[in-house]
Amino acid sequence: MRLGFIGTGNMGSLLIGAFIASGAVRAPDVAASNRTRSKVERLAERFPGLRVANSNAEAAEWADVLFLCVKPLEFRRVIEDVRGAIRADQIVISITSPVLIHHLEQLIPGKIAKVIPSITHLTGCGPALCVFGERMTVADRQLVVSLLEHIGTPVEIDEAHTRVASDICSCGPAFLSFFVQSLIDAAEQEIGLPRELAVRLAGEMVLGTGKLLTSGGMTTEQLQEQVAVPGGITAEGLRLLTDELDGAFIRLLRTTHRKYDEDVKKVEAALFGTKVD
Repeated sequence: MRLGFIGTGNMGSLLIGAFIASGAVRAPDVAASNRTRSKVERLAERFPGLRVANSNAEAAEWADVLFLCVKPLEFRRVIEDVRGAIRADQIVISITSPVLIHHLEQLIPGKIAKVIPSITHLTGCGPALCVFGERMTVADRQLVVSLLEHIGTPVEIDEAHTRVASDICSCGPAFLSFFVQSLIDAAEQEIGLPRELAVRLAGEMVLGTGKLLTSGGMTTEQLQEQVAVPGGITAEGLRLLTDELDGAFIRLLRTTHRKYDEDVKKVEAALFGTKVD
């Protein structure tokens, strides 16, 4: 199976590296293109044999499965580049959430899917959100799932749930990292805990907590009940967090959803000439 990538920014490069490192594909089975050719050339240095495509159309024509890893407002240019190179039997995967399945099905041939990856794929784990278009057969879906299983856990979702699911799976590592960083900063500032030690402790804590919530079979409620003895230190800390963060996560989701809705409108305006309110 030959994979093509258009766009080698953070996520494009992450996916290429994860697929090759996991053994899902070999470097010679990957072709990539980017507006800045030197970025692809650097990837080829990291992964000898990786094909540096001379154009987006070349990457598209060469691939069995084509990943579109570009920003929302770059899609019009990319689609114009590759429309004539994409085949009806080819799988085309967008990793850009505001670009909807029906947008791409109107504009290009091929079997359309959306995959929202996570930075956690660098460790070979974490959910990969999947949305499949109407042209995708059962065999096509299984092929994509099998590919993603090398780097994480594929989870099929309804496209209407893309934003909130992405908040948990794709944005979530950054949100969780912010919380952990704040805890580390406080420990260092308040009692002088060496930062290196605080970072190590926090990282191991997050790893262990993740295992409890997955392979450990615990729910979030059960975990809190096990740790927070009534009237104890943890319970007092949870009480403070409950008071201080009241409504914060609702506001967080509303903020990300508002930005997503704005981006969808901008994408539609760029692709179809519709007016953005």
